[in-house]
Amino acid sequence: MSTTAVPKNKPSPGAAPTPLERRAGTANGYSALLIGLGLLAFAIWRFAALGHDAVGLPQLALVVTGVILLTGLYIQQPNEARVLTLFGRYVGTDRTPGLRWTIPLFMMKRRLSLRARNLDAPTLKVNDKRGNPVEISAAVVWRVEDTARAVFEVDDFEQYVSIQAEAAIRHVASQFAYDEGDDLDSREITLRAGADEVMAAMIAELQARLQPAGVSVETAMLTHLAYAPEIAQVMLRRQQAEAIISARKKIVHGAVSMVEEALKGLSEREIVQLDDERKAAMVSNLLVVLCSDKDTQPIVNAGTLYN
Repeated sequence: MSTTAVPKNKPSPGAAPTPLERRAGTANGYSALLIGLGLLAFAIWRFAALGHDAVGLPQLALVVTGVILLTGLYIQQPNEARVLTLFGRYVGTDRTPGLRWTIPLFMMKRRLSLRARNLDAPTLKVNDKRGNPVEISAAVVWRVEDTARAVFEVDDFEQYVSIQAEAAIRHVASQFAYDEGDDLDSREITLRAGADEVMAAMIAELQARLQPAGVSVETAMLTHLAYAPEIAQVMLRRQQAEAIISARKKIVHGAVSMVEEALKGLSEREIVQLDDERKAAMVSNLLVVLCSDKDTQPIVNAGTLYN
């Protein structure tokens, strides 16, 4: 019976990638600068002391050595890093700011910015949870966390961030409805009302997509959210209708409460005795007055209650 060996170092699905970055063995550049300048100064002094005819290999060797030492110097600003490679092999990353020195000539140094960067995603047309087309855009703040992954795991990490951010925004927008409705639970999160929850979901989605490239997401926020132009007018009328219905419900509820209190007060204080027919007429008149959206015109009855 044959068995297949499973690699022990194979990451499980969904697991975070192992960091590749390691610290490079660089040195303080001021010491190398002093040594290089000292060698050049000593070689010049030997040229001057011995004369032109006495120039030999030792003096030339001092000059070449000093120049080679100086070529290994580089200046690194704060929040910058150098990814060092030697003959195509990753050596390490130097994050120390200031004047630094590394192996000259053959050491390749690629500068990377570790500062926070803004990505203003373009306005995208996406179908929300209901299938309605909406326009959405977001601003993402990100920075390089693992320089080795940013350089060696993807071809162009800036383009990778741009494309993956667009995909993440589309995916998150399709998981939520734009606004509340009768077909949704009242506690369900929507794009318009649940800004904090949507932002948290977007950050988690972006972090999962960008982590293989050594990029960390600091924050993300929606900058544009609206219905697509082809349904914007229809949805506006729907929102207006819902607002009118909601307002009417509150008006009717309040009017019924006021009529109930009026009848109860008249009955308790025995101001007037009304039969069922007159109570119904009074209720009808009060509801018309309280629920009408226009001014009502009172009619004064100069006769008896029943005429």
